Amino acid sequence: MVVQEYTVDLNEPLVFQVGHLEERYQEWVHQPIVSKEGPRFFGNDVLEFLTRTKWWAVPTIWLPVVCCLFVKSILMGHTIQEVVLMALFGIFIWTLIEYTLHRFLFHIETKTYWTNTAHYLLHGCHHKHPMDSLRLVFPPTATAILCFPFWNLVAFFATPSTTPALFGGGLLGYVMYDCTHYYLHHGQPSKDPAKHLKRYHLNHHFRIQDKGFGITSTLWDTVFGTLPPAMTMGKKN
Repeated sequence: MVVQEYTVDLNEPLVFQVGHLEERYQEWVHQPIVSKEGPRFFGNDVLEFLTRTKWWAVPTIWLPVVCCLFVKSILMGHTIQEVVLMALFGIFIWTLIEYTLHRFLFHIETKTYWTNTAHYLLHGCHHKHPMDSLRLVFPPTATAILCFPFWNLVAFFATPSTTPALFGGGLLGYVMYDCTHYYLHHGQPSKDPAKHLKRYHLNHHFRIQDKGFGITSTLWDTVFGTLPPAMTMGKKN
């Protein structure tokens, strides 16, 4: 008896289909479909709504939080100059988190039903439909949930008065990351460094998907040896 391979129906909600691909999932998810209209994830309208986020929601929601965190450290005795330095350090640490998550979590290889499903929700959907404008930034609800463990991690290493500014810097780094990511997909930069970053990121999507994990910069790709080959980078996408 010949067992027929599972085929994903793109006209039906995808989330609970992709797991059935099993070992073929990685090949399928890294064959991009370039379309401005994203697929439907869930049959349930509420769940479907929660997967869609306008890019401007990220700065609108989180920049006021960042400002409040900076003010809190100032009110606890730090100067503006000290807060600026702590914010810059927080942004720097975020760039490493950004790279690490993208390389080791977002690009983890999966092959079972539930791991494929989880990967698709986390990052696979972005590689399958890279131009889906409503699934390019992280949903605010999910960000809020993740803020708690990250706050506790910063608080463990920092003092009560420096924790707000350091965390605020990291949160500002996240906002810059998500807005930059959206712009690299849907903006049309004409000058460097934005033009270079767009070419660099699209190279990751459409040419060498196991290289070029940086979004806001190529710093950590350079440090850890995951820069795409120079010849490939020189080609036009």
